[in-house]
Amino acid sequence: MKPNISLLKRLFRFYYDGFRNMSGWGRKVWVIILIKLFIIIAILKIFFFQDFLYKNYHNDKERSEHVLEQLTNSSDNHDRQH
Repeated sequence: MKPNISLLKRLFRFYYDGFRNMSGWGRKVWVIILIKLFIIIAILKIFFFQDFLYKNYHNDKERSEHVLEQLTNSSDNHDRQH
């Protein structure tokens, strides 16, 4: 287990030193990347990927029945088309 710890420590040190010694331009690029990731993950999830099952079904049994029905119906429809 000792070699894994030293490997993780060396990897951490590699990236830490790289970011610490990064130029101003590189830091600006990373800020832009982090802002874009925040927008993609947080904002889009809130507005476009709302929890359909939680809103439309009141308990786990109803949710599981809906999912099972959708899975079995979609596979039946897929088989009929081919």
